[in-house]
Amino acid sequence: MFYYLGLFGTPVTAAGAVFCFIATFVLLKVFADRLPHDQGRAYAVEGALSKGKARGVGLIFVLVYVIAALLFELVNTELVIYLAVVAGAMLTGFFDDASEKPWNEYVKGALDLGLAVVTAVTYLYFNGCTFMIFPSPYIEVTLPYWLAFILIIALVWCAINVTNCTDGVDGLSATLTIITLGSFFLCMEFDGYFIIRNSVVYFMIVLVAYLWYNANPSSMLMGDAGSRAMGMMIAITALGSGYPLLYIPFSLVMILDGGLGLVKVALLRFFKIKILTNVRCPLHDQARKVGGWSNTQVVFRFAVIQLAVSLPFLYMFRM
Repeated sequence: MFYYLGLFGTPVTAAGAVFCFIATFVLLKVFADRLPHDQGRAYAVEGALSKGKARGVGLIFVLVYVIAALLFELVNTELVIYLAVVAGAMLTGFFDDASEKPWNEYVKGALDLGLAVVTAVTYLYFNGCTFMIFPSPYIEVTLPYWLAFILIIALVWCAINVTNCTDGVDGLSATLTIITLGSFFLCMEFDGYFIIRNSVVYFMIVLVAYLWYNANPSSMLMGDAGSRAMGMMIAITALGSGYPLLYIPFSLVMILDGGLGLVKVALLRFFKIKILTNVRCPLHDQARKVGGWSNTQVVFRFAVIQLAVSLPFLYMFRM
């Protein structure tokens, strides 16, 4: 039996975890400088400090994750498709990172839509339209196919884009993603749910190895290759946990940090409505520029806030 009991209950999954950390750690060290380098971003707070750093290293840690899942996970068609869309999100981000001119946002939006459609069709085909809403008291709902399809697409699009927008401070988006994935992992542990559980651990571990190099002051950056793949992985994990609505509390800090900027821009562009005129978005820029927080304070305090939000919901699984 390849599924483990507990965190590393079988030699196979323990080997996968060790492989993820060592392979990511070594390959980032060896190959990062061969990837594109950041040109600095004049519009971002302290954006010039990123100039010259290896960018797009998400290519490396996502590929390690995919290989580990194929080697050490109980492989089936559903898992293979999920790995493909995570890799697809990574590749769209990487080619954007490597491009001399950033891709048009509508092109990236269309690619996100395509990945979201594949994810929605796959999940609904293998799992149906019944979703668990809450663990205590236990509540589930069965949705019409068309509504479930639309909601899954919205989840994927939101997860990809708010995670991408959160990536602007050394260590922030990876740390928050680990907390989010870890929260869903614990849900699956408490509830006995098995879908993609091993591979969630593998993804968390490659991010831990990446943080060795991305801790402030960073020596390399994940780029869109990493942030877009993280968002896709979060969406798939939310679905695979059986409790997709828990995406909101488990990713609340990222939703507010990256999502408010998206809403602000969308309202201004399409409806000429101005909101939050005195607030810098993403919110981590507000914290640094206006609040005077250091990068380390942003990461630590945002992580503490996310943990404080997530823990009460996790406690409900033990009731």
